[in-house]
Amino acid sequence: MNPAAVIVDDLTISYGARTAVNAISWQAHLGQVLAVLGPNGAGKTSTIETLEGYRTPTSGSVRVLGLDPQRDARVLAPRIGVMLQRNGVYLTMPPIEVVRLFAAYYEDRALNADDLVERLGLTSVAKTPWRRLSGGEQQRLSLALALVGRPDVVFLDEPTAMIDPAARGVVRDIIRDLRGDGACVVLTTHDLDDAERLADNIVIIDAGVVIAQGSPAELTTAKAGDGISFTSGLGVDTAVLGQFLGGPVNGSGGTYTAAVEPTPINVARLTGWLAENDQEVGSIRAGRRSLEDVFVKLTETARQQAAVVSAQTRRSRRQRP
Repeated sequence: MNPAAVIVDDLTISYGARTAVNAISWQAHLGQVLAVLGPNGAGKTSTIETLEGYRTPTSGSVRVLGLDPQRDARVLAPRIGVMLQRNGVYLTMPPIEVVRLFAAYYEDRALNADDLVERLGLTSVAKTPWRRLSGGEQQRLSLALALVGRPDVVFLDEPTAMIDPAARGVVRDIIRDLRGDGACVVLTTHDLDDAERLADNIVIIDAGVVIAQGSPAELTTAKAGDGISFTSGLGVDTAVLGQFLGGPVNGSGGTYTAAVEPTPINVARLTGWLAENDQEVGSIRAGRRSLEDVFVKLTETARQQAAVVSAQTRRSRRQRP
């Protein structure tokens, strides 16, 4: 494995009495895309802003390319790319000018500004002021600014948000190219399809703690008892099918889950029964869960556990003399 480019070690970030990030640890490597996932308020932004040098850890540490993002900011800045969000660009400056301006900061290291603008589909609006660009065009310009300096580490925040399907494909290709060129890409996104398609590893954060991490394959591999999920017609007799398979079948609206082991034999029995009973055979997922299934289940479990702990804490406080 390539060297660790980003190291988060026992990181805690507090805002007064509120702990936003609670002793989390993970690593991302050169030549790798790592996706950081989590619901709103999970602690993703606080973590990434600390890696970018904008926040100071309450405890623990972070390192980017072996450097402290705050103490070594001047040395580190030319080697990282940060995807700017709104208000990061002069309102009246058009894409070609702002990309050329940023390119000048990197001198010989920079990509050709005109080529980058063209690749991101901004040529037709290259001379349009930033404030008149669509949300998707502003997003692609922010990506261009993150890439123009040929960074070794790139922090991308929702890179495919607000853009059309064709442009989304271009952005995904660019991220794959960055990985192929040996860069480390840290991707924060709510688009689970992006994460599943692009990431080599995934970190899922909720309520300030890491609740799961691993490759997409590791996270989505079904466990015993996950069953077989499938789609079919609305008229599936789940009781009869359950008796046939030897386990309960639940579902409605054309989406079902059979609580039987996801073995090839059970999949064959299921498809055979559907065909014999004139039911359409739609999608079948056995031995693998979608990342969305995993994410929803993990975050729901984490919230339930947090609610239990909170209730116990309140009860303990009330019982104190």
